Amino acid sequence: FHFGLLRRRTPGALPLIRSFPRHSSVKADEAASTAPFHLDLWFYFTLQNWILDFGRPIAMLIERSPRTLPRSMIYVSIITFIMGASIHLVGDSVNHRLIFSGYQNHLSVRENPIIKNLKPETLVSTPDRFTAYKPSGHSLYIPFFLILFMYFSGCFTPTKTESVMPGAALLLVVPSGLYYWYLVTEGQIFILFIFTFFAMLALVLHQKRKRLFLDSNGLFLFYSFAITLLLVALWVAWLWNDPVLRKKYPGVIYVPEPWAFYTLHVSSRH
Repeated sequence: FHFGLLRRRTPGALPLIRSFPRHSSVKADEAASTAPFHLDLWFYFTLQNWILDFGRPIAMLIERSPRTLPRSMIYVSIITFIMGASIHLVGDSVNHRLIFSGYQNHLSVRENPIIKNLKPETLVSTPDRFTAYKPSGHSLYIPFFLILFMYFSGCFTPTKTESVMPGAALLLVVPSGLYYWYLVTEGQIFILFIFTFFAMLALVLHQKRKRLFLDSNGLFLFYSFAITLLLVALWVAWLWNDPVLRKKYPGVIYVPEPWAFYTLHVSSRH
């Protein structure tokens, strides 16, 4: 009788016994879901500046993104970004060669001394032929900021103690912010940057209501953008009353390029 009772209870007891390993595996999955700080990834973004290999950091970012994107969207974003970055790099190369040849970047194309001597004169009368690459090249950075935001949207953790940056991240966050400052000012993509930053800020406030906090990678990216915004604000405030740069950038959003400042206040002294 007791043996039969044991046999009847055994099938019901087995699921209870098997539930312990399943519960421990859930705990392990939750612990593994918290991504460590990706030092090599942010090191690529900060120091390589996409000059040597700007495709690899983007591929690494997508590969380690906590949120999975459709493969077709990934391919289109990478191709579009690489095309835009390539156009931007070619344009910067031409711009630097012109500056080293005497081109004054703080002046318009028609006002530059080396351009006025070009023959035939129709080249001079064509407005901003040498800077025509900028709108098309920089508008292709939209997929880059979209990928950054998608990565950022997955960098949240329910544990507040994990919302801390390691020492390596603290050393790298200032150079990262400085690089984004150069990208925003020289690339003239402040609108894309500020929209992305405000979207990040809104997402942080929204997730905070759900008691979700940024992990180390999310904090690094958010603080990098915050430092960039501070540097851009200081840069604009410093050059706010510059009459020459004001004439060069007459729009509502006044963000002078560093190379324009260089040709106006640095190279002119030599």
